[in-house]
Amino acid sequence: MKQIAVLGSTGSIGTQTLDVVRANPGELKITALSAGRQIDLLEKQIREFQPVLAAVWEEQAAKELAVRIRDTKTRVVSGMEGLLELAVLEGTDILVTAIVGMIGIRPTIAAIKAGKDIALANKETLVTAGHLIMPLAKEYGVQILPVDSEHSAIFQCCQGDDRKQIEKLLITASGGPFRGRGRSDLAGVQVEDALKHPNWAMGQKITIDSATLVNKGLEVLEARWLFDVSFDQIQVVVQPQSIIHSMVEFSDGAVMAQLGTPDMRLPIQYALFYPKRRPLKGERLDFAALKGITFEEPDMETFKGLPLAIAAGKTGGSMPTAFNAANERAVAKFLRKEIAFLDIYEIIEEAMREHKVIEDPTVEQILETEAETYERIEGRW
Repeated sequence: MKQIAVLGSTGSIGTQTLDVVRANPGELKITALSAGRQIDLLEKQIREFQPVLAAVWEEQAAKELAVRIRDTKTRVVSGMEGLLELAVLEGTDILVTAIVGMIGIRPTIAAIKAGKDIALANKETLVTAGHLIMPLAKEYGVQILPVDSEHSAIFQCCQGDDRKQIEKLLITASGGPFRGRGRSDLAGVQVEDALKHPNWAMGQKITIDSATLVNKGLEVLEARWLFDVSFDQIQVVVQPQSIIHSMVEFSDGAVMAQLGTPDMRLPIQYALFYPKRRPLKGERLDFAALKGITFEEPDMETFKGLPLAIAAGKTGGSMPTAFNAANERAVAKFLRKEIAFLDIYEIIEEAMREHKVIEDPTVEQILETEAETYERIEGRW
């Protein structure tokens, strides 16, 4: 039986991870769960899955949860120390990093050093610290198993092939809710409009990132580290139906694609059971009923999140951290209706323009860059 800890169990990826565990009794067991502040849902999860440990980011919420579940055997911890304790918990085989933001970096590093495999759904870990994470995983003999649908698709396409023969990664994008619109059409976009993704059910932050194409940019940065390729070997193509989740072109011209319905349980389950496949109930593709699978070039002039991310990645060092931190703060402000949709791009551009790059940053320097970027934005916006 595989023992699983989930970092961020109350979010979209976390709850779907628990769906997979629930569907595979006797094969998967939960050892630990964590949440930021959603202790109502976390309490229900604890009572169902009976983990050894539960971590809550907010200390007061952790104290309240401890009182609520005092009739269980689950121990409650809080803050970063709590997340680190969860990450290295004895008996855990694999850590699912479903938490949003750079808060996931330190627990991921701790888990790797403790010999835990990582089911990676936290983009920021590799975007900002890929130069630290990937060599560390190799040193400790730990697997980094992608959970993002696009990276999982690439990972699946590479099975049985020599990765040195990869010529190009083709990462697909739905185009988001505003595909086909021009810049002038986006000036008056409301939060409610941006949260209406055409194909996927996701958390608020990633849904906004999909609308700006920042999410696709983050995926490019992540793919560069996961598959050890250059940025020139990565191409983004818009595939509006979200049927092809990504493709790999090899040196002989062959192209492998992974197709399926837009269901995040598939990449989650693939990571948890890797290298085996397991049955998964759900909707299947009906190719006879498909009217077509189409492709488009991404509109990088209107949706500047993608080219800005690539520029940050090519600059390297601490620049991806500045890019990511600026986007995180800008999206938070947009969701609170403090700024307009297009202001997200302006905030990112300003942050990148003013950032002084640190080559090969440490974890501490990454977190300092994040804090400095936040402070600069709050002082102006």
